[in-house]
Amino acid sequence: MTSIKEQAAISRLMSFLQEWDDAGKVARSRVLDKFIRFNWGKTAPELEQEFSQGASLFLVRLTTWLRLTYMTGTCLNKLLRSIGIFLSAVSCNRYLVEFLEVGGVLTLLEILGLEKIKEEDKKEAILLLQMIASCGRKYKELICESYGVRSIAEFMAKSKSEDTQEGVQILLDSLVHGNPKYQNQVYKGLIALMPCASPRAQQLSLQTLRVAQAIVGTVHPAIVDFLMGVLRTMHLEVQYEAIELIKDLISTDVRTALLKGLVALLKPSAKDTTKLHPKILEDPTVFQVSGHLPVFLQQAAAAKSIGVISRSSMAVAEELLSLQYFVQTFPIVEEHVHMAMGDTLFELFMSNAEDLYMNMDSIQADILASNKINIPEALGISSSNISVTACKGLGVPRSGEEDDTKEERAKDNEGPMKFC
Repeated sequence: MTSIKEQAAISRLMSFLQEWDDAGKVARSRVLDKFIRFNWGKTAPELEQEFSQGASLFLVRLTTWLRLTYMTGTCLNKLLRSIGIFLSAVSCNRYLVEFLEVGGVLTLLEILGLEKIKEEDKKEAILLLQMIASCGRKYKELICESYGVRSIAEFMAKSKSEDTQEGVQILLDSLVHGNPKYQNQVYKGLIALMPCASPRAQQLSLQTLRVAQAIVGTVHPAIVDFLMGVLRTMHLEVQYEAIELIKDLISTDVRTALLKGLVALLKPSAKDTTKLHPKILEDPTVFQVSGHLPVFLQQAAAAKSIGVISRSSMAVAEELLSLQYFVQTFPIVEEHVHMAMGDTLFELFMSNAEDLYMNMDSIQADILASNKINIPEALGISSSNISVTACKGLGVPRSGEEDDTKEERAKDNEGPMKFC
């Protein structure tokens, strides 16, 4: 038989639950405020003591109301935070199972895709998904099986809040660790994030992609084309992460494809440059931004990338032609490059080739895009026209022991695969 004290506690619990059932939106909102204020950080045993061993009865009411109202956003933030108290409690396995059994994961993922829901409410949904993923492999698999990676990645790409995007990064990082069944799915989702419009999302996805790549091991061939596209960015923090990933991938089986892609970017395609026109013909008092600025940025970033990986690996350097090195070594090359670039631009090039694109004006950019130089056969390489733009940032460590005129050509890879 229960004691008088236990009977009184049960009576209070039933009275509380009846009050909740009869209350409207305003009254329930006050109940949630009080619950959050007095129960945040409690363990599962403490919650059970608070609710006279009937905490699950309150949790089921919270999840039921959530499923009925999440599309309208009614008290959504308070509801999610209240559920978070249960899911974050020490020894919360019972609560977690109860939440999942009523479709909790699917509800959270649907919240991320609703346009009418506030960003702060979606952030709370991400926090709950983090709690679920942190409970172990089978819960990570459940999120992925529910098409979670796609929903989470799409939300990250559209999010306007950097704090929320950082929360998504934590979640994706969790899903790629200790989740061998679906780690490739997360890896591909991160690749798909690279061309998104949010610079912060690009930066965070590239950071996580480096971790995921080390875990997955095998390189998806589509990553090369996506990386080349990211190099068009005007945001140096994104460019930095892209170059760091290129450095990681240069020792893998996509090395040849990467080098080919970078070299190809040094010279804009005819399609990209058909509308280029001399800036000198325009009013110099009006600031002009070329519609082809992304092309120039991509070109400059490619040159910078080549310079970075060349200095870090002599084997890579031997596969690339560095005009800056030839200028420093052979007077005849210096003469041709000097004539093509002009005095001012040539001085900038010689003083700091890697940052050349940051210090030149629009007229000088046109010079780099249109002027060409001839590399004489006297240097031991076949005669060809090479864009002056290729000079930017291609510094290679000088070595009298190496034959710098040797260029190793790799066989063509198969055509690029479309990322699905």
